[in-house]
Amino acid sequence: MGLMDGKGCILTGGAGSLGLASAKLLLDAGARVLLVDRNPDDLARAVVELGSDSVLTAVADVTRADDTQAYIRQAMEAWGRLDVLFSNAGLSGTNAPITAYPEDIFDAVIDVNIKGSFLALKYAIPHMTAGASIIVTSSIMGVQARPNSVGYIASKHALIGMVRCVAREVAIRNIRVNALAPGPIDNAFQATIEGRMSRMMGIDATAMLDQMIPMGRHASPDEIARTVLFLASDQSSFSTGSVFMADGGFNA
Repeated sequence: MGLMDGKGCILTGGAGSLGLASAKLLLDAGARVLLVDRNPDDLARAVVELGSDSVLTAVADVTRADDTQAYIRQAMEAWGRLDVLFSNAGLSGTNAPITAYPEDIFDAVIDVNIKGSFLALKYAIPHMTAGASIIVTSSIMGVQARPNSVGYIASKHALIGMVRCVAREVAIRNIRVNALAPGPIDNAFQATIEGRMSRMMGIDATAMLDQMIPMGRHASPDEIARTVLFLASDQSSFSTGSVFMADGGFNA
């Protein structure tokens, strides 16, 4: 028997590197997955890469309540149950001091990162089974800070507060809610952030971060996905309201 046999799992940001790596592990463990993303071409490529009959997809804007309700309804109609919600969709925003940070970009980051998770939890929780697991992607920047990234950092701190609040609300139903806080990952999302940092600071931001991480490197998406699998499975049955660091010692 697999660790996740028969369990239904929704992953937002499902076509990105972490979503895809997590989907692979969940599928290998026996789960059924619904990948939610805004780009249909990315979802189509993800389905081909996963090569499994247990994959559904939904094109959605996670900031819209009707889109959120639609992908949850799709999962329930397909499986009749919902065991795992991995709220992973996110925006990085831009790099600028607060006095120059564009209001429209700040609004977009808050909308996707905070409201997207709020809507996912709001509409998924009524359908979740006893023993279910909710995982929300925060960041190492949800527990510390750096200059010139106020939108991203504010949103990632807020998600940890949301997780702690909701974990207390749903514990009576034996539903777990935890935050995942990755350090820098070797993927396109992080490369975009580090490219902006490099241009702004006039240094190689990737090399700088590797020097700051005690393990001396970025994580692979697969390494972070293993923490997702742990939190999704019954292996984490007594863990809720917590922040799980996967950062190579960055926050030590």
